[in-house]
Amino acid sequence: MAPKFPDSVEKLRAAGNESFRNGQYAEASALYGRALRVLQAQGSSDPEEESVLFSNRAACHLKDGNCRDCIKDCTSALALVPFSIKPLLRRASAYEALEKYPMAYVDYKTVLQIDNSVTSALEGINRMTRALMDSLGPEWRLKLPSIPLVPVSAQKRWNSLPSENHREMAKSKSKATTATKNRVPSAGDVEKAKVLKEEGNELVKKGNHKKAIEKYSESLLCSNLESATYSNRALCYLVLKQYTEAVKDCTEALKLDGKNVKAFYRRAQAHKALKDYKSSFADISNLLQIEPRNGPAQKLRQEVKQNLH
Repeated sequence: MAPKFPDSVEKLRAAGNESFRNGQYAEASALYGRALRVLQAQGSSDPEEESVLFSNRAACHLKDGNCRDCIKDCTSALALVPFSIKPLLRRASAYEALEKYPMAYVDYKTVLQIDNSVTSALEGINRMTRALMDSLGPEWRLKLPSIPLVPVSAQKRWNSLPSENHREMAKSKSKATTATKNRVPSAGDVEKAKVLKEEGNELVKKGNHKKAIEKYSESLLCSNLESATYSNRALCYLVLKQYTEAVKDCTEALKLDGKNVKAFYRRAQAHKALKDYKSSFADISNLLQIEPRNGPAQKLRQEVKQNLH
């Protein structure tokens, strides 16, 4: 006797989710497909539900190595709800598996416009940058398809999603970041990191600090052993008033080079902006032990001293 399927969209989706968690991807795909047919037969207009079902089925196709159907379902999901992170990431992974690196790069880059802290997208950009540099040469950026500009409304929609979506992303970020930190970079990785750092430096000179952060982040994914890359990214965070991020980057820079004067100075600036005058004064004092005649540091010490009393 054939198994009895649930009859509502919600129950079919829940059953599909359960099958997916159990590693039964073909069964999950069939359940999501059935839910889509029920939803479409009802004639109700629920683009978000339909988009999720296409995206979930795409995840099944990806797990089974069926990249073409994954791309097709992700494209359907994105047509219903443009700039959704999960289908963009799944389509990017499928394009990457098919070695369609320019298309994968565009999808990873689009995700980073929505949330620039999604490590799976940052790592994807890193891999695609290497692959495109190797296959298309130094002018590879000129050969890319156009990258869509993400509207502010899409970014706001992502930020307003239920917290479990963000928790799920945070878990993958944490795993990926740990893997990156533990990886020993090859000579090629170190060279690519230098190139990306220089691209970041050029963007800073042009005043494009947001783009520079992306470049420095890509560089650090290739090799996280260069103190100056962290202190350069900290400068960008300072300009953008992201003081906590600036403190973190300066701390990483000083772990690699305890005499990085710029890292001490920028962390002191960030601490001052956060009204942590004691920590700011300590950083300036450490800096002046290395460079006693550093004029900007002496001036900053005077300013911080006034707030300490």
